[in-house]
Amino acid sequence: MKYLNKPFLSTALLLGIALMLSGLLSCDRVPITGRKQLSLINESELIGMAQSNYAEVLQQSQIVTTDQPDAQVIQRVGKRITAAVEAFLKENDLEDRMQGVNWEINLIASDQINAWAMPGGKVAFYTGILPIAQDEGGIAAIMGHEIAHVIARHGNERMSQQLAAELGGAALSAAVSDQPEETQQLFRVAYGAGAGLTTLKYSRTHETEADKMGIIFMAMAGYDPEASIGVWQRMAALGSSNTPGFLSTHPSSEQRIRDLQAFMPEAKKVFRPQ
Repeated sequence: MKYLNKPFLSTALLLGIALMLSGLLSCDRVPITGRKQLSLINESELIGMAQSNYAEVLQQSQIVTTDQPDAQVIQRVGKRITAAVEAFLKENDLEDRMQGVNWEINLIASDQINAWAMPGGKVAFYTGILPIAQDEGGIAAIMGHEIAHVIARHGNERMSQQLAAELGGAALSAAVSDQPEETQQLFRVAYGAGAGLTTLKYSRTHETEADKMGIIFMAMAGYDPEASIGVWQRMAALGSSNTPGFLSTHPSSEQRIRDLQAFMPEAKKVFRPQ
């Protein structure tokens, strides 16, 4: 068989096959939605990057101390929702989703209309978003959404997609260990770490999924999921010229409201007022 000595499969094709096989072995399902996702980065490595970058952001920011009423509300809502989420994951044999997660929630004094979460449970709210939240229910809607990003591991999925584009189809499962400098830089670019943004540009699929999971999580914690509608009505009232930059790749406020209304019956099933 004379062709055995010839490279009849190109390097690019071999890399593509390797990437495909790696992907097949790295598929998982997102809790609640059941959507299949691709996670090619070791979650512990991603959490390590998040911890160092989160600490950097806090060092550069004015943190509202927990003796202040606004910070106390943020902490209270965060504890209720994370406790409900952890109970849900335990009941459904999904505790692996909590591996490496150590919740840390801070309120940052800033006019930015912003809130975000990093892998490992590192969450930040900015005081500028509090008027949009308006009350504890509104804070719970935003908190549930951000915590959903953590539990769904959207950061890993999005970074995997970006690594695929950045590294040109290299063996992504080894990318973090083989090219730590490149991966760290990509993390910082993806999250805007150190640049005052710190918001991963998730896909619209991720955002819609986090909306759905978020209102279910807030309902499990005893917050009326209907409060999420008011948050997005107030966001829509800002107008396009005042819409926060971190929402530029998100679904429109009007679309989110329609989607939330469609998700509402499912969230109502688990709502138990406290």
